[in-house]
Amino acid sequence: MNRDRKVNDQGEPFGTWLLALAGEENAVGELAKVAKTDRQFKAASTPEELRKLMRGAMADGDLFAVVDDAEGSWLAA
Repeated sequence: MNRDRKVNDQGEPFGTWLLALAGEENAVGELAKVAKTDRQFKAASTPEELRKLMRGAMADGDLFAVVDDAEGSWLAA
């Protein structure tokens, strides 16, 4: 995956796409809920910027797999 992409093929920034999923009842939806409450997360954030925030917060390793899944879905959207 290109970890530097700012938008998907639909022109959506990752952060904006992710925040729209906050109501989903799955792991990506849960990640979106957390992102929505995090003051450091920005709607224009890339998947790699989110991973950097998570590393700084010492997030659980399983969450990184959720970000990977979310990134794949975002790119396919």
